[in-house]
Amino acid sequence: MIYVGTAGYSYQDWIGPVYPEGTKKGEMLEYYAREFMFTEVNSTYYSMPNKYMMWNLAQKTPEEFRFVVKAHRSMTHERSASKEDYDRFMESLQPLAESDKLGGILVQFPYSFHCSKSNIEYVKWLAGCLEGVPAAVEFRNERWINETTFEALRRAEIGYVCVDEPDIKGLVKPVTILTSGIGYVRFHGRNEVKWYNHKESFERYNYLYSEEELSEWVPRIKQLAAKAERVFVSLNNHYQGQAVRNARMVREMLKS
Repeated sequence: MIYVGTAGYSYQDWIGPVYPEGTKKGEMLEYYAREFMFTEVNSTYYSMPNKYMMWNLAQKTPEEFRFVVKAHRSMTHERSASKEDYDRFMESLQPLAESDKLGGILVQFPYSFHCSKSNIEYVKWLAGCLEGVPAAVEFRNERWINETTFEALRRAEIGYVCVDEPDIKGLVKPVTILTSGIGYVRFHGRNEVKWYNHKESFERYNYLYSEEELSEWVPRIKQLAAKAERVFVSLNNHYQGQAVRNARMVREMLKS
Protein backbone atom coordinates (compact mmCIF):
# COMPACT_ATOMS: atom_id res chain seq x y z
CA MET A 1 0.00 0.00 0.00
CA ILE A 2 1.39 3.41 -1.01
CA TYR A 3 0.04 6.48 0.76
CA VAL A 4 0.72 9.77 -1.01
CA GLY A 5 0.02 13.04 0.79
CA THR A 6 1.50 16.23 2.14
CA ALA A 7 3.43 17.36 5.21
CA GLY A 8 0.51 19.03 6.92
CA TYR A 9 -2.75 20.31 5.50
CA SER A 10 -3.62 23.41 7.54
CA TYR A 11 -2.02 26.31 5.71
CA GLN A 12 -3.67 29.68 5.28
CA ASP A 13 -2.00 30.22 1.90
CA TRP A 14 -3.73 27.08 0.58
CA ILE A 15 -7.03 28.94 0.54
CA GLY A 16 -7.47 29.67 -3.12
CA PRO A 17 -4.83 27.32 -4.60
CA VAL A 18 -6.19 24.25 -2.75
CA TYR A 19 -9.22 25.09 -0.63
CA PRO A 20 -12.20 27.16 -1.78
CA GLU A 21 -12.36 30.80 -0.74
CA GLY A 22 -13.99 31.10 2.66
CA THR A 23 -12.75 27.73 3.95
CA LYS A 24 -12.31 27.86 7.72
CA LYS A 25 -9.30 26.35 9.47
CA GLY A 26 -11.47 23.69 11.12
CA GLU A 27 -12.80 22.57 7.73
CA MET A 28 -9.46 22.03 6.02
CA LEU A 29 -8.83 18.43 7.08
CA GLU A 30 -12.24 17.20 5.95
CA TYR A 31 -11.72 18.89 2.60
CA TYR A 32 -8.19 17.46 2.31
CA ALA A 33 -9.39 13.94 3.17
CA ARG A 34 -11.76 13.93 0.20
CA GLU A 35 -8.71 13.51 -2.02
CA PHE A 36 -5.80 12.18 0.06
CA MET A 37 -5.65 9.29 2.52
CA PHE A 38 -2.53 10.36 4.43
CA THR A 39 -0.97 13.42 6.02
CA GLU A 40 1.71 14.30 8.51
CA VAL A 41 0.84 16.08 11.74
CA ASN A 42 3.60 18.64 12.16
CA SER A 43 2.10 20.70 14.99
CA THR A 44 3.18 18.02 17.48
CA TYR A 45 6.79 19.07 16.90
CA TYR A 46 6.07 22.53 18.31
CA SER A 47 3.72 21.63 21.16
CA MET A 48 2.77 18.44 22.95
CA PRO A 49 -0.52 17.05 21.62
CA ASN A 50 -3.54 16.09 23.68
CA LYS A 51 -6.12 13.35 23.37
CA TYR A 52 -8.92 15.67 22.27
CA MET A 53 -6.85 16.98 19.37
CA MET A 54 -6.16 13.44 18.16
CA TRP A 55 -9.75 12.34 18.69
CA ASN A 56 -10.86 15.28 16.58
CA LEU A 57 -8.50 14.30 13.77
CA ALA A 58 -9.84 10.75 13.81
CA GLN A 59 -13.44 11.96 13.73
CA LYS A 60 -12.89 14.16 10.68
CA THR A 61 -11.35 11.50 8.45
CA PRO A 62 -12.56 8.31 6.76
CA GLU A 63 -11.76 4.86 8.06
CA GLU A 64 -8.85 4.23 5.69
CA PHE A 65 -7.09 7.52 6.45
CA ARG A 66 -3.63 7.45 8.08
CA PHE A 67 -1.70 10.02 10.10
CA VAL A 68 2.03 10.08 10.74
CA VAL A 69 2.74 12.24 13.78
CA LYS A 70 6.00 14.15 14.13
CA ALA A 71 7.93 13.67 17.37
CA HIS A 72 8.15 16.70 19.67
CA ARG A 73 11.27 18.86 19.42
CA SER A 74 12.26 17.96 22.99
CA MET A 75 12.81 14.42 21.67
CA THR A 76 14.82 15.27 18.55
CA HIS A 77 16.30 18.76 18.60
CA GLU A 78 16.60 19.55 22.30
CA ARG A 79 16.86 15.89 23.39
CA SER A 80 15.62 16.83 26.84
CA ALA A 81 12.41 14.77 26.99
CA SER A 82 11.97 12.53 30.01
CA LYS A 83 10.32 9.11 30.04
CA GLU A 84 7.27 10.86 31.50
CA ASP A 85 7.19 13.20 28.50
CA TYR A 86 7.23 10.22 26.16
CA ASP A 87 4.45 8.55 28.12
CA ARG A 88 2.32 11.70 27.91
CA PHE A 89 3.01 12.00 24.18
CA MET A 90 2.05 8.39 23.52
CA GLU A 91 -1.07 8.59 25.67
CA SER A 92 -2.29 11.52 23.58
CA LEU A 93 -2.06 9.38 20.44
CA GLN A 94 -4.43 6.72 21.75
CA PRO A 95 -7.49 7.97 19.81
CA LEU A 96 -5.58 7.58 16.54
CA ALA A 97 -4.21 4.18 17.54
CA GLU A 98 -7.62 2.91 18.65
CA SER A 99 -9.18 3.98 15.36
CA ASP A 100 -6.33 2.30 13.42
CA LYS A 101 -5.37 5.65 11.88
CA LEU A 102 -1.91 6.01 13.42
CA GLY A 103 0.51 5.17 10.63
CA GLY A 104 3.62 5.88 12.63
CA ILE A 105 5.80 8.55 14.22
CA LEU A 106 8.20 10.70 12.22
CA VAL A 107 11.45 11.37 14.06
CA GLN A 108 13.29 14.20 12.33
CA PHE A 109 16.73 15.15 13.61
CA PRO A 110 18.55 18.41 12.83
CA TYR A 111 21.77 18.75 10.85
CA SER A 112 23.63 19.23 14.14
CA PHE A 113 22.73 15.68 15.22
CA HIS A 114 25.94 13.99 14.15
CA CYS A 115 26.58 10.35 13.41
CA SER A 116 28.17 8.73 16.45
CA LYS A 117 27.83 5.56 18.48
CA SER A 118 26.16 7.43 21.34
CA ASN A 119 23.66 9.07 19.00
CA ILE A 120 22.82 5.73 17.41
CA GLU A 121 22.06 4.46 20.89
CA TYR A 122 19.91 7.54 21.48
CA VAL A 123 17.91 6.83 18.32
CA LYS A 124 17.26 3.28 19.50
CA TRP A 125 16.32 4.47 22.99
CA LEU A 126 13.92 7.04 21.55
CA ALA A 127 12.22 4.47 19.34
CA GLY A 128 11.91 2.16 22.32
CA CYS A 129 9.97 4.85 24.18
CA LEU A 130 7.31 4.91 21.46
CA GLU A 131 5.58 1.81 22.82
CA GLY A 132 5.52 -0.31 19.71
CA VAL A 133 4.30 2.38 17.31
CA PRO A 134 6.36 2.25 14.08
CA ALA A 135 9.01 4.97 13.93
CA ALA A 136 10.71 6.41 10.86
CA VAL A 137 13.87 8.48 11.27
CA GLU A 138 14.95 11.36 9.06
CA PHE A 139 18.54 12.52 9.22
CA ARG A 140 19.77 15.82 7.80
CA ASN A 141 23.51 15.17 8.08
CA GLU A 142 24.93 13.03 5.27
CA ARG A 143 27.43 11.31 7.57
CA TRP A 144 24.55 9.13 8.75
CA ILE A 145 24.28 7.55 5.34
CA ASN A 146 26.32 4.41 5.76
CA GLU A 147 25.78 0.70 6.20
CA THR A 148 26.43 0.83 9.96
CA THR A 149 23.47 3.18 10.36
CA PHE A 150 21.22 1.12 8.14
CA GLU A 151 22.08 -2.12 9.92
CA ALA A 152 21.40 -0.54 13.33
CA LEU A 153 18.00 0.66 12.09
CA ARG A 154 17.18 -2.78 10.68
CA ARG A 155 18.02 -4.53 13.95
CA ALA A 156 15.87 -2.07 15.90
CA GLU A 157 13.10 -2.19 13.25
CA ILE A 158 13.22 1.56 12.75
CA GLY A 159 12.31 2.98 9.36
CA TYR A 160 14.66 5.14 7.33
CA VAL A 161 13.24 8.27 5.67
CA CYS A 162 14.50 8.72 2.12
CA VAL A 163 14.68 12.40 1.22
CA ASP A 164 14.76 14.63 -1.80
CA GLU A 165 16.26 17.98 -0.87
CA PRO A 166 18.74 20.51 -2.30
CA ASP A 167 22.11 19.23 -3.48
CA ILE A 168 24.06 21.14 -0.84
CA LYS A 169 27.28 19.93 0.74
CA GLY A 170 26.57 18.06 3.96
CA LEU A 171 22.88 17.38 3.32
CA VAL A 172 21.57 13.87 2.77
CA LYS A 173 21.60 12.67 -0.82
CA PRO A 174 18.68 10.76 -2.40
CA VAL A 175 19.26 7.12 -1.48
CA THR A 176 16.57 4.44 -1.47
CA ILE A 177 16.76 2.27 1.64
CA LEU A 178 14.22 0.10 3.47
CA THR A 179 15.11 -0.75 7.07
CA SER A 180 11.72 -1.77 8.49
CA GLY A 181 8.21 -2.63 7.37
CA ILE A 182 7.62 1.04 6.60
CA GLY A 183 9.04 2.74 3.53
CA TYR A 184 9.14 6.52 3.69
CA VAL A 185 9.97 9.26 1.19
CA ARG A 186 9.86 13.01 1.91
CA PHE A 187 10.19 15.70 -0.75
CA HIS A 188 11.50 19.01 0.60
CA GLY A 189 12.04 20.77 -2.71
CA ARG A 190 15.35 21.74 -4.30
CA ASN A 191 15.51 25.42 -3.44
CA GLU A 192 19.27 25.67 -2.88
CA VAL A 193 19.30 29.47 -2.74
CA LYS A 194 16.78 29.76 0.09
CA TRP A 195 17.61 26.62 2.11
CA TYR A 196 19.84 28.53 4.51
CA ASN A 197 19.40 32.10 3.26
CA HIS A 198 15.77 32.86 4.16
CA LYS A 199 13.88 35.26 6.39
CA GLU A 200 10.70 33.20 6.67
CA SER A 201 10.71 29.42 7.08
CA PHE A 202 8.29 28.88 4.20
CA GLU A 203 10.86 30.28 1.75
CA ARG A 204 12.96 27.14 2.17
CA TYR A 205 10.10 25.02 0.82
CA ASN A 206 9.05 27.33 -2.00
CA TYR A 207 9.67 24.93 -4.86
CA LEU A 208 7.56 23.23 -7.50
CA TYR A 209 8.92 19.93 -8.82
CA SER A 210 8.80 19.24 -12.52
CA GLU A 211 7.37 16.01 -13.87
CA GLU A 212 10.87 14.98 -14.89
CA GLU A 213 12.23 15.49 -11.36
CA LEU A 214 9.43 13.51 -9.76
CA SER A 215 9.70 10.70 -12.30
CA GLU A 216 13.18 9.94 -10.94
CA TRP A 217 11.50 8.69 -7.77
CA VAL A 218 8.72 6.57 -9.27
CA PRO A 219 10.80 3.38 -9.69
CA ARG A 220 12.37 3.96 -6.28
CA ILE A 221 9.00 4.23 -4.57
CA LYS A 222 7.81 1.10 -6.35
CA GLN A 223 11.00 -0.65 -5.25
CA LEU A 224 10.19 0.19 -1.62
CA ALA A 225 6.57 -0.88 -2.04
CA ALA A 226 7.62 -4.28 -3.38
CA LYS A 227 9.09 -5.17 0.02
CA ALA A 228 7.45 -2.86 2.56
CA GLU A 229 4.15 -3.36 4.36
CA ARG A 230 3.29 0.24 3.47
CA VAL A 231 5.03 3.27 1.99
CA PHE A 232 4.39 6.89 2.90
CA VAL A 233 5.22 9.56 0.35
CA SER A 234 5.10 13.07 1.77
CA LEU A 235 5.45 16.34 -0.15
CA ASN A 236 6.79 19.11 2.09
CA ASN A 237 7.13 21.90 -0.51
CA HIS A 238 3.97 23.38 0.97
CA TYR A 239 4.19 27.05 -0.03
CA GLN A 240 1.07 28.14 -1.96
CA GLY A 241 -0.15 24.54 -2.22
CA GLN A 242 2.72 23.36 -4.41
CA ALA A 243 2.89 20.15 -2.34
CA VAL A 244 -0.66 19.29 -3.37
CA ARG A 245 0.09 19.83 -7.05
CA ASN A 246 3.16 17.61 -6.83
CA ALA A 247 1.39 14.96 -4.73
CA ARG A 248 -1.24 14.66 -7.44
CA MET A 249 1.50 14.23 -10.02
CA VAL A 250 3.27 11.52 -8.01
CA ARG A 251 -0.01 9.68 -7.45
CA GLU A 252 -0.76 9.63 -11.16
CA MET A 253 2.76 8.53 -12.09
CA LEU A 254 2.58 5.60 -9.69
CA LYS A 255 -0.49 4.30 -11.49
CA SER A 256 1.48 3.66 -14.69
